[in-house]
Amino acid sequence: MMTMMMMMMATMVTCGSLLLLGLMSAQASSSGVPRTSGSSSSSFSSSSSSSPRMKLSYKELQAFHGVRRFELERSCCFSALLLDEERGRLFVGARNFLLSLSLDNIAKQEHKIYWPAPVDWREECNWAGKDINKECVNYVKVLHHYNRTHLYACGTGAFHPTCAFVEVGQKMEDHVFRIDPSKVEDGKGKSPYDPRHQAASVLIGDELYAGVATDLMGRDFTIFRSLGSRTSIRTEQHDSRWLNEPKFVNAFWVPESENPDDDKVFFFFRETAVEAQGLGKATYSRIGQLCRNDMGGQRSLVNKWTTFLKTRLICSVPGSDGSDTYFDELRDVFLLQTRDRKNPLVYTVFSTSSSVFKGSAVCLYTMSDIRRAFLGPFAHKEGPNYQWVPFQGKVPYPRPGMCPSKTFGSFESTKGFPDDVIQFARHHPLMFNPAYPLNRRPVFLRKNVDYSFTQIVVDRVGAADGQYDVMFIGTDVGTVLKVVSVPKESWNNMEELLLEELQVFKDSSSIINMQISSKRQQLYVGTDTGLAQVPLHRCSMYGKACAECCLARDPYCAWDGTSCTRYLPNTKRRFRRQDVRNGDPNTLCSGDHHKHRVAEKKLYGVEGSSTFLECIPKSLQAQVTWTYQKNTDSSRDEVRLDERVLQLERGLLVRSALRRDAGLYQCHAMEHGFTQTLLGITLEVVPSSAPSLSADPPGHLDPRSGGQGPPASPRLWYRDFMQLVDHPNLSTVDQVCEQVWLRKNRQPGKAPAVAPPPKAGLPPGSVRSPPNKWKHLQEIRKGRNRRTHEAKLTLRAPRSAGEW
Repeated sequence: MMTMMMMMMATMVTCGSLLLLGLMSAQASSSGVPRTSGSSSSSFSSSSSSSPRMKLSYKELQAFHGVRRFELERSCCFSALLLDEERGRLFVGARNFLLSLSLDNIAKQEHKIYWPAPVDWREECNWAGKDINKECVNYVKVLHHYNRTHLYACGTGAFHPTCAFVEVGQKMEDHVFRIDPSKVEDGKGKSPYDPRHQAASVLIGDELYAGVATDLMGRDFTIFRSLGSRTSIRTEQHDSRWLNEPKFVNAFWVPESENPDDDKVFFFFRETAVEAQGLGKATYSRIGQLCRNDMGGQRSLVNKWTTFLKTRLICSVPGSDGSDTYFDELRDVFLLQTRDRKNPLVYTVFSTSSSVFKGSAVCLYTMSDIRRAFLGPFAHKEGPNYQWVPFQGKVPYPRPGMCPSKTFGSFESTKGFPDDVIQFARHHPLMFNPAYPLNRRPVFLRKNVDYSFTQIVVDRVGAADGQYDVMFIGTDVGTVLKVVSVPKESWNNMEELLLEELQVFKDSSSIINMQISSKRQQLYVGTDTGLAQVPLHRCSMYGKACAECCLARDPYCAWDGTSCTRYLPNTKRRFRRQDVRNGDPNTLCSGDHHKHRVAEKKLYGVEGSSTFLECIPKSLQAQVTWTYQKNTDSSRDEVRLDERVLQLERGLLVRSALRRDAGLYQCHAMEHGFTQTLLGITLEVVPSSAPSLSADPPGHLDPRSGGQGPPASPRLWYRDFMQLVDHPNLSTVDQVCEQVWLRKNRQPGKAPAVAPPPKAGLPPGSVRSPPNKWKHLQEIRKGRNRRTHEAKLTLRAPRSAGEW
């Protein structure tokens, strides 16, 4: 049966007279529902549409010329990425390898260092019950710029953390990439032991600040300062009020004032909350701060942080019952630098741990809101039930958490802090007030989807009507979402547009790191299986019309009068059409309407068989409508849908085509209040020779009537497809092909080709089929009928090779 189906399809496509449908299975789930512009946002959603405007599969993205890929045999887990714009290199930490790749093309100019764990360390790791190939190897987890000529890298070293200085040369032309064996050192307190553990670190000057597990069992988590000339300092050990089973996410250095003594280091992590009484083992997301010039206490908290404070990061949405739904699993943090170095924007990615509500969110915080939380009341446990309440007593001076400097006091070192300040800091590291996001809601949200957000990077893009923050969000299924924040009535009321969804990795690997280069307009994505380099924009894919480019609302792109291309604000070339804020082609593209030419097609359908009119708009957020016109003199009306005429995601399905269905169909796309015609299809219905299909049923109306005549008998979707293949008269299809071929090959000035007279018994006007053309198909059909109706099957010997 399958053989006959494939032969039939090939023959029909070759003669060009019929359009067969291979899309039925994809359309069956649509249940005849037309494409909409996206379901309205619930109280959980701040985005304008649930679907991306453009969705590119792995193959479609692979065909785009700017996508590059890199994989390395016998390695994996490309979790450490470091951009070096000056050298034009992407430094990568993976399993047993350090890599140096070109930022312009990561697939070329590869330099690598093989950095395995020593054999005796691997054997010792294996004796401890660890997997010799998966765990007892060196996973590079830490990678930082140390100075102009060296990097600082750390790895797990088969549960023996180790660090090394990597020489990279002073200039791009040096092509130096090597580890000096004499500069390999112990990595305890810098890199985790276990490759499954996360580490967060930042290198400031010659000092490394790291949040990491410092023991083999992974129980002693700490924030540790090492390297440099000053004494190493850590958090209080085995005190759940300071850190309680934390999972570190990221760390950043942010200046507080013009005085470097006020600089603070911020750590982002999630942990088991000590204050979540009655909630079981609840996970809270945290932000912790400490002063760079902290030297520890004199008599108490010696070599321990005296300025460490932490508070909860809230990212939640209000529910219909008035209670909030919290995104409690912090996944990634990105600092978007602004003109004021003291006040970057903090973009964060959250997911949920709930088995009831599944979703992911992006929350945006300002440094002023974060600092306000640290200046609020301290959390204090008191009362008969030991409830957590705001501390109402006298807070000692200088206030715990303040850095010793001349800006806010007269203390020159934390060793000079009074004992009551040190004791208060030891027992009150937690703040009572949490840090809330901007407008107290997520800036972007996805719920009830089969993926979670894992990574985020943000690019601030200059457009014709202002600056826009474009978010690139990685997921655990290998996709990247491109989202832009657009103001509605004002810049305080933002709308998030999901522009693109890109399937970057074929194997749906979870994205574990992303880096962005605004200078080169490239995104670098890392997973356990490989790396990908993806351009930030694909303007040419938005279409060849001004309206399509305008409706895209992509701040990277603009219409220059002839094509949709990259917007360059400082160029002399005139980019006169870009409207990210409103996306209104009626205003910007009014002079280009006459240039938009509607594509036209001619389609043949066999009477009584199913016919599919395919129309796929470039935008998944467009609402598609169909109009029908019997002939050029009649009016044009909207096609009404019923059981016989169905609108599916990829077009219009006419089940059991009738003669009166013939006419001109037009496919229209409406988006953002703008409607444009995408395609015109002239449908011709060819009569069938089967008596039961030779005429319209009584009372039939054309497609404009909505099928008010006798309703079509309900059938399963695949029967429409089978009717095309298993047609009652195969010679009818051959006759149609012959007629179309004669019309197409008729040359002007010559007499039309005349078909030979039909044989006796053929209906008038039919064309004789070439002898034996359909014989093989008819024999297959007869054989199938014989096997169906015969009571007994004749035993046959095995087919020999010669019979093939």
